[in-house]
Amino acid sequence: MPPEPAGGHASAMDTSRWRPPALAAKAALLALLALAVAFPEWDRFADKAMGVRVAAYPAAVMVVTLVWALRGRGRPFPWDVDLLVTAPFVVDVAGNAADLYDTVGWFDDACHFGNWALLSAAAGTALRRWAGLRSWTLALTCTGLGAVAAILWEFFEYGVFILDTPETVTIYRDTIGDLMLGLAGSAVAGVGLALRGTLPRKARQEGPRPDVRLVSVHERLDVGEGDLLDEGRGAGDADAGQDVVRADLPAGGALGAERDPARGEDDAEKVVQGSGVGQ
Repeated sequence: MPPEPAGGHASAMDTSRWRPPALAAKAALLALLALAVAFPEWDRFADKAMGVRVAAYPAAVMVVTLVWALRGRGRPFPWDVDLLVTAPFVVDVAGNAADLYDTVGWFDDACHFGNWALLSAAAGTALRRWAGLRSWTLALTCTGLGAVAAILWEFFEYGVFILDTPETVTIYRDTIGDLMLGLAGSAVAGVGLALRGTLPRKARQEGPRPDVRLVSVHERLDVGEGDLLDEGRGAGDADAGQDVVRADLPAGGALGAERDPARGEDDAEKVVQGSGVGQ
């Protein structure tokens, strides 16, 4: 899946590097559909609902452009998401044009896995960029969206192919297998995007701040058990604030009083009275 350029705000991310392949993919899709219209009698196109594909696929690959035009024209166009949406439709039509569905036994299964992974990656990239989803929330969302899309695709195939097919014995097994592969591809894309969002980033180097020093209150003030600042002392442990300070000269010194016994009581009493401690 196309990586996201590093740096910058998500909503202003420049994805113009993916513009050439995205436009080339759309041109290839139109050319392949034109080939199917020009030669509908070819076995590789016969009974493949190419008429439905010719009508639906161009509209599907324009969904990103439509959403951007309606909601995000002030932002750079998301060429990476556009490429992820277009690629599965190119793969599908190219597989029909090259007759891979009928000649390579595993090609259909590979498409169900890979194409849903691409579509889920497109949805996940858009959700992480504009909806702010992160980590495993994004993984679960991608898995759920991919599973819903895979189920809807099977409904489409059932209506277009299965109702008129003689392969009634193998149809159910094929449908279940396709759903499992679609779900697996969606889950792989979601987990991949989630892991990208949780990779450790280089920590910012911040120098020490010599002007900030955290010191324990008890360590700095040398508060002892039973002192005025002792957290264990209750509000009613003394008759008055003055008595508490007089009884605890170390606490009086911590409040700014001199440790001289002759002055400590007086200075501590002034501090207590000035601080509004009840008497």
